[in-house]
Amino acid sequence: MSAGHVDPSREAFDQFKSLPRDEAIQMLNLIRYREMADYPEGHENADRGWSGAQAYREYSRTTTPVLERVGGRVTWSGRPQVTLTGPAEERWDAGFVVEYPSAAAFLSMVTDEEYQQAVINRTAAVADSRLIRFGVREDGPGLP
Repeated sequence: MSAGHVDPSREAFDQFKSLPRDEAIQMLNLIRYREMADYPEGHENADRGWSGAQAYREYSRTTTPVLERVGGRVTWSGRPQVTLTGPAEERWDAGFVVEYPSAAAFLSMVTDEEYQQAVINRTAAVADSRLIRFGVREDGPGLP
């Protein structure tokens, strides 16, 4: 399996920022946890012996107020069971969709000082992830 993807590349983030910022977006998140969280030395959670899943729960707990403050909300979440199409070795522990009133709201969240402190928990928790931006369909939900 390839090395994990935890943070966006500069190129991907620049591409995200080049898209319209005033439209509602949805972000698909696929997460694979580390067996044990990997905190930087000296971090207050470094010696807690948390699993990746526990560290991700802490990330969720500490970022929810910021998410709500920018108008974001989780619209769907689930636990993947089997990959029918795609690499069999690419497995996920969690999947969810977050909707934001605009891409600007997402950018506001990720640059928020409180979020910046909390994201350390995500970095410690995640072995691999996918974060994919979707535009919200004007004609409503349904198959394309």
